[in-house]
Amino acid sequence: QVQLVESGGGLVQAGGSLRLSCAASERTFGDLPMGWFRQAPGKEREFVAGISWNGGSTYYADAVKGRFSISRDSAKNTVSLQMNSLKPEDTAVYYCAASRAKIAIPRSPLMVGSWGQGTQVTVSS
Repeated sequence: QVQLVESGGGLVQAGGSLRLSCAASERTFGDLPMGWFRQAPGKEREFVAGISWNGGSTYYADAVKGRFSISRDSAKNTVSLQMNSLKPEDTAVYYCAASRAKIAIPRSPLMVGSWGQGTQVTVSS
């Protein structure tokens, strides 16, 4: 199982930006599609963004399209989420995720094989 450690969360005003990073423990990271999910208080964990194993394909939830960008650096075993034009409704704990399967980008929690511990993002109005 891949171990994942997120960093970069914090408090930001609406309209601001944050960059989240996720470091993976194993070289097998390079073969796995990755994703970011988030969970707000009282809500289910939801998909935010995903990227294929080679970075060639990316997917975004409608709520973040045009504002967030996911990328990966396989040489460093890291995946990042650049978040711009943040809104109060983006407030949540953000989780890095590695897919169960080598083919499918994880767009549902059921598709995730490994989770990070989560990092809090708070956007004030």
